[in-house]
Amino acid sequence: MPVVTIQQGPRKVEQKRELVKKITEAFVEALEVPAESVSVWIQEYQGEDWAHAGKLIADK
Repeated sequence: MPVVTIQQGPRKVEQKRELVKKITEAFVEALEVPAESVSVWIQEYQGEDWAHAGKLIADK
């Protein structure tokens, strides 16, 4: 049972629907598993909750 975890900034629900659809399709095609076996977890973080190169994303 493939489990995919995505960590990202906030996105619109329509974008997340499209993302999980395409990820699931990729696993079905590449691993030849049923779509029902693929789980996708989306963890969203605000700009003040993560940093890159020593700076909060909110400060960029």
